[in-house]
Amino acid sequence: MFFEGDELYGAMLQSIADARHSVWMECYLFAADEIGWMFVQALSERAQAGVDVRVHLDAAGALWRTSDAMVEQLRAQGVSVKWFHRWSWRHPWRYNRRNHRKLLVVDGARAYVGGFNVHRESARSVVGERRWRDTHAVVEGTLAAQAAALFEMFWKGRRDRSRAPCRVDLPALLPNHSRRCRHRIRCLYADWLAGARWRVRLTTPYFVPDLHLLRRLVGAARRGVLVELLVPAHSDVMLAQWAARAFYGRLIRAGVHVHEYLPRMLHAKTLVVDGTRALVGTANLDYRSLHLNHELLLATGDAAACVRLDRQFDEDLAQSMRITRQRWDLRSWTHRVLEHIGHAARRWL
Repeated sequence: MFFEGDELYGAMLQSIADARHSVWMECYLFAADEIGWMFVQALSERAQAGVDVRVHLDAAGALWRTSDAMVEQLRAQGVSVKWFHRWSWRHPWRYNRRNHRKLLVVDGARAYVGGFNVHRESARSVVGERRWRDTHAVVEGTLAAQAAALFEMFWKGRRDRSRAPCRVDLPALLPNHSRRCRHRIRCLYADWLAGARWRVRLTTPYFVPDLHLLRRLVGAARRGVLVELLVPAHSDVMLAQWAARAFYGRLIRAGVHVHEYLPRMLHAKTLVVDGTRALVGTANLDYRSLHLNHELLLATGDAAACVRLDRQFDEDLAQSMRITRQRWDLRSWTHRVLEHIGHAARRWL
């Protein structure tokens, strides 16, 4: 597990440098900044050494952040670069469906997946204490082979061909679309929430659940499960924050413990259920991730991983403020109006 960008980027760059056969990368936001250019250099060097280097970028995520110079440099050095859903006047609505996955697979033997994009905002060495709080994981063996197969399938345009069912055997890497289930991540969240026995710990930067998942969260709390929700107090998307706060009242009345993380932007996407099952990945708990975007989750029952995620959750709670019913009832009319605006726009978030 990685919780600091500098540590993650260092490990990824070292894995790229050690690659002998292939380096395959998907990224939603690949910024033309200090961090992005470090990856451009590392990827270019491997391509020049004869390694199969491929980079799959999302057109919407790259908008204003990935420069033409960066892409030209990669291609000039032998890196294969593909764009996912570039703008087209003939197919304007497809631009709304994005590749939100963050994945690096090296030699088919090691894979990195999680919430970190490639940008300066996540690097303490660049922005200091203001860096984003995020979570990423590295896997090897069978899971890395799964990651390679998922990358290859997506690269070739076979994005919904998996026949995998909604229920999964742990551990597994899961895309959110398959032939048998069009909303696989949503189904998995719902199943795990329904099956929780004593504790649910959910971290998400953008909390805009659909009615089905909202009912599962509320239902778990009402049957005595300790449900803890951790969201950012300071968001980079204010409309999404207003929408999230529109749900607080119902959650708090049902007994859900709602906490806002205070120090900096919280961008991690994790779930730990009963201390025995965990999800780490790219999917936010919002309409876009649950219904539209291509996402990727690591689902695991590994005891050490669950303990580490629980420990990090405790550390985050120590730097958070609980939103009590009394505090919430005293909020201003301005905040109430903004919540209505966010809630009205929730299906576009």
